[in-house]
Amino acid sequence: MAEIKDPENTIIMELKDGQVVIELLADIAPQHSARMKELARAGAYDNVVFHRVIDGFMAQTGDVANGNAEKDFNLRRAGTGGSDLPDLPAEFSRIPHDRGTLGAARSQNPNSANSQFFFNFSDNHFLNGQYTVYGRVIDGMEHVDKILRGEPPASPDRMISVKVAADV
Repeated sequence: MAEIKDPENTIIMELKDGQVVIELLADIAPQHSARMKELARAGAYDNVVFHRVIDGFMAQTGDVANGNAEKDFNLRRAGTGGSDLPDLPAEFSRIPHDRGTLGAARSQNPNSANSQFFFNFSDNHFLNGQYTVYGRVIDGMEHVDKILRGEPPASPDRMISVKVAADV
């Protein structure tokens, strides 16, 4: 496992194939990093499905309102919601959307990110400066690569648990 330098800004995510360790970029995108930690600590991401997974592009998840496979789940609505918390302002930076980075999903409005995010499967530099990058996978990207593809996948994979490393 990769060395965890800052447990307070590291996320441990359990997927069906194993553990993914994500280093949050709290110095680059403090509000997005804080939101992920707040929702992780509330257990809001546990059992939330990957509702949009495009081969060679990205895997999107994080709809805590409609994407929880254990609570009022409706696959057609997954991806349309966020959390009860207010939307976040864009925190664009020069950090590129490289393979393994975490980007904030949003609507057309740049200040509409809330709880949804995506893992970049490849270098998606056409997204640079348009979506907030606020984390990067430091261990377990091979497990992210195994997430079932589809828009939405017929039987979507889920985040089994999402925790802040400092709490584990």
